[in-house]
Amino acid sequence: MKEFVAYIVKNLVDHPDKVKINEIGGTQTLIIELCVEKSDIGKIIGKKGKTINAIRTLLMSVASRNGIRVNLEILEEEEAAQRNQA
Repeated sequence: MKEFVAYIVKNLVDHPDKVKINEIGGTQTLIIELCVEKSDIGKIIGKKGKTINAIRTLLMSVASRNGIRVNLEILEEEEAAQRNQA
């Protein structure tokens, strides 16, 4: 799943080298945390959230094949740094 999200996101942003993806696995649910450059957040979200909703829909369809649930979260740089330190 991580590679799938990375492929989509890195093709949308201006700074693909700054994309960071973290997977937090559970028994039934997989949480994917996405951190991108601040200037690229708008490209990931899209107008009225259409781009991020499309990415989430694709993720849910791939995950349902594997029998798991997926939640995609977008983190700002400060949040990602705090979670990495904890």
